Amino acid sequence: MIRSRLLVASCLTALVAAAVPALAQTTTAGAEEARVRRLLDRTPLIDGHNDLPWALRQGFGNDPHGVDLTTNQSTNPTRLHTDIPRLRAGGMGGQFWSVYVPASMTPLEAARATFEQIDTVKRLIAAYPSVFELATTADDIARIHRSGKIASLIGMEGGYSIADSLGLLREFHDAGARYMTLTHSTTTTWADSATDAPKWGGLSPFGEEVVKEMNRLGMMVDLSHVSEETMLDAIRVSEAPVIFSHSSARAVTDHPRDVPDSVLSLMAEDGGIVMVTFVPAFVSEKVRQWGAERAGEEARLKSLNPGNPTAVADGLKTWTDAHPQPTASISDVADHVEHVRRVAGIDHVGLGGDFDGVGSLPVGLEGVDAYPALLAELARRGWSDADLRKLAGENMLRVMRAVEAVARSKAGERPNLAKIG
Repeated sequence: MIRSRLLVASCLTALVAAAVPALAQTTTAGAEEARVRRLLDRTPLIDGHNDLPWALRQGFGNDPHGVDLTTNQSTNPTRLHTDIPRLRAGGMGGQFWSVYVPASMTPLEAARATFEQIDTVKRLIAAYPSVFELATTADDIARIHRSGKIASLIGMEGGYSIADSLGLLREFHDAGARYMTLTHSTTTTWADSATDAPKWGGLSPFGEEVVKEMNRLGMMVDLSHVSEETMLDAIRVSEAPVIFSHSSARAVTDHPRDVPDSVLSLMAEDGGIVMVTFVPAFVSEKVRQWGAERAGEEARLKSLNPGNPTAVADGLKTWTDAHPQPTASISDVADHVEHVRRVAGIDHVGLGGDFDGVGSLPVGLEGVDAYPALLAELARRGWSDADLRKLAGENMLRVMRAVEAVARSKAGERPNLAKIG
């Protein structure tokens, strides 16, 4: 009996010893998330890029009422990354809604579709007036955050939408757009894309005039999607700080959509911000390489099966079944954030998730409720409260105020009447 009691006591001691580290880890994680949530009560979390407007266009007839955004959509057939409960859970204070349209559209089609996307954002705000409010300035964001609402901003994605017209650029600004990504996936008539053959070696002369007019208007120059040469040209030409609304670090993941160290190192002098994105192929080298191999296999199958898309699809499924897609993680994203901080400086890093613009996301970052988990990961890595506040929103507010100051200094200048060609 004594031996039996000793054995039971020994087992209990072992179980307690094994549970203590896990309990401590859970307690620490809970403490860090609580710390993050206290920070976000005072500092607006500002995300640089969310494609919900395009998701509404594609899946719900461009109607914000076409899906119940007051309920969590993560387990619903919509599979949206964004809804109001998760925005609240994520501590969102300011969201740039992307008014994206595909580069496959003609410029005039893109201009019309972009105005329609701006209308979608405004109808989204009107559909939920107790949740969202339109913001066009840094002061608007701070005021709206204090009121308990989510400041809603508009960011254009793809300079082809201006149809080579600075007059259209001005109209987009008047409609509320506060940044424009100079290109998307293809090179335009005035700027080289990161994922297409170059034509201009960066910006064309007209492209430089676009940047100057954006400075005059107070519209941020967004360099996500552009080539390294376009990045360097825009930084040289722009009098205001530039932004990367949703890009990560190329030294960590060697994708052309990411920002090379040669550009990151200029951010301190420029005053701009790199908003780290969560796209798996941009934050995980394993995922990037898998994507490149899959693209190679698809090209091979197309060459073997011309005019037979069914055979290509079947062959690609066979390949994918044999080569499952790897996953990215919160840790991968945190590595990019830390690299940008290391090279560009703590004042030049932010977050731009690209939610509802991608098919998959890192494990643990599957929806807009996950920002506190990422900030808690950085807190565990030793980030101070002051640094977390800068990452969350203070850096973006500083950049916006600097861009607004440049625009005020140009208030007496006439609109730019430059034309292409």
